[in-house]
Amino acid sequence: MNQINSPLVRIGVFYDGNYFLKISDYYYFQHERKARISLEGLHEFIRQQVAEEEDVDVRLSQIIDSHFFRGRLSATEARDKDRLFHDRLFDDILMNLGINTHYMPLKTRDGRLQEKGIDVWLSLEAYELAMYKSFDVVVLIAGDSDYAPLIKKLNTLGTRVMLLNWDFKYTDYKGENRVTRASQQLLGSATYPVDMHDIIDQGLSTNEELIENMFVAQSEPTTYPTSTLKPVRPTGPTAAGPVGTVGISTIKNLKNGFGFVVMPPNNLFFSYADMAEGDFNDLNEGDWVEFTVGRNHRDEDCARNVRKVQPPQMEDGDEYEDDEREHESAGSPDRL
Repeated sequence: MNQINSPLVRIGVFYDGNYFLKISDYYYFQHERKARISLEGLHEFIRQQVAEEEDVDVRLSQIIDSHFFRGRLSATEARDKDRLFHDRLFDDILMNLGINTHYMPLKTRDGRLQEKGIDVWLSLEAYELAMYKSFDVVVLIAGDSDYAPLIKKLNTLGTRVMLLNWDFKYTDYKGENRVTRASQQLLGSATYPVDMHDIIDQGLSTNEELIENMFVAQSEPTTYPTSTLKPVRPTGPTAAGPVGTVGISTIKNLKNGFGFVVMPPNNLFFSYADMAEGDFNDLNEGDWVEFTVGRNHRDEDCARNVRKVQPPQMEDGDEYEDDEREHESAGSPDRL
């Protein structure tokens, strides 16, 4: 039960991790901001927003507990998919902010990884902690209608629920339309539904600095240290060889977090996680990059340790241009 006559507004924050990371990816790869959401900045926004809704001084609006729930790859799978470093990096962020992590193993069904049981686990934990820690306000970062029963149960405790939700759509690197939108049932159940897309894009806040602080200013750290490998006096694209071979070529078909390095007959796939230095979002189609040949989880050639370099000096520019046109006319397939 909530303590009577307590001036402090006690806040519990609960993340549906898959939903949150989808939002963060959208702002990093699709949105004009090209930046990830800062958890520290988001928590400060939450404190301010709760203080405004509860009509209290922001000093009395305090997050006393926060929890992050997500399905997770095994260590071997994360390594094979080049996710191990980035998963650990995000764990460090959560740990440093005191956000409790709750992971369940991802299951493979019909050839696809699926996340099962996270919504139930989050709901049980949120309800139990709301009772024992006397949350005045529970903040949900979620969009699934499966959380609607949780909101109703929290209301029986006298706990108000703030729902941070986003509504956007975009076309992914495969050309497929993607839509993220919170359930209307969930929005209708929340005490304080907050349309974050409007607040961020339309400036529906009296504190612009608060919005800016919700995004990470610096580039993402890279998986690999700065490359010291240098190709031997290249005068054009170097052919892909065995794993570990250093190559240099241009970028083709750069998409949202993914791209291909020109290397006939099968252009080499790479993602933002394969950057050795620099920011993936600073790359453009046609840029020259150095890379090392690697193998992905499907045992296909790919580009690793990618970094932008200066164009090589061509010994015979006309000859190279003819070769490139020949490759293009051959219709070399891109492995999407």
